[in-house]
Amino acid sequence: MEYSGNKLAKMSGVSARTLRYYDEIGLLKPARVASSGYRIYGQMELNILQQILIYKELGFSLEDIKSIMYAQDYDEEQAFKNHLKDLRKKRDRLDVLIKNVEKSISAMKGETTMSDNEKFEGLKQSLIDENEEKYGEELRALYGDQAIDESNAKLKGITQEQYNEGERLRLELEETLVAAIATGEPEGELAQKACDLHKQWLCVFYPKYSKEYHIGLSEMYVADDRFKAYYEKLAPSCAEFLRDAILVYCK
Repeated sequence: MEYSGNKLAKMSGVSARTLRYYDEIGLLKPARVASSGYRIYGQMELNILQQILIYKELGFSLEDIKSIMYAQDYDEEQAFKNHLKDLRKKRDRLDVLIKNVEKSISAMKGETTMSDNEKFEGLKQSLIDENEEKYGEELRALYGDQAIDESNAKLKGITQEQYNEGERLRLELEETLVAAIATGEPEGELAQKACDLHKQWLCVFYPKYSKEYHIGLSEMYVADDRFKAYYEKLAPSCAEFLRDAILVYCK
């Protein structure tokens, strides 16, 4: 069965404008273009769109989706199996948060009691699960299972006050880092202040600090596209600048 762009947009919930954009960037080409100029999509294109939307739901960028789906070794069946695995993990994290919110509402009504630690428990577990899913494989390969397990245990055991302090440090770090990049001096006062804030932040969430660990993590920020993308949102070449500053700091 074939669909016009408007019909496919209505069925999928994606706007016709988005479909045109996907065509322009080579992510989803129509099966053909009618003499009237309308884009026509067939079953294969519908399947591709389904995959695109699943990847988007899982947090992939359009650039990453394109590189994955149009790789020579792309296996559609295996991709759906991976989708199922990832979606189940996402559901598990949501279930933890749902139970946390349900218990909070019950406590507000006076139907049960909830300690301050319990209020925070679901959020910490969700953060651990999300970090494991995104970065667990690389971090475990680099630092070993014991180090990552100890880190997860520390995160699970921190108080809400400690977590809030970690968030405060993260925000101050990002603000200071942006200002430091404007100076262009990794060895400068602002850059070194950012490194010290980064160290303090690490000490909140990680069980042990060492210069070697600090440098290794900074190298991963540059080498791993996911870490790099996080810092690139702050400023261009941010990951490289932070790495260079940390190398100076750890001397």
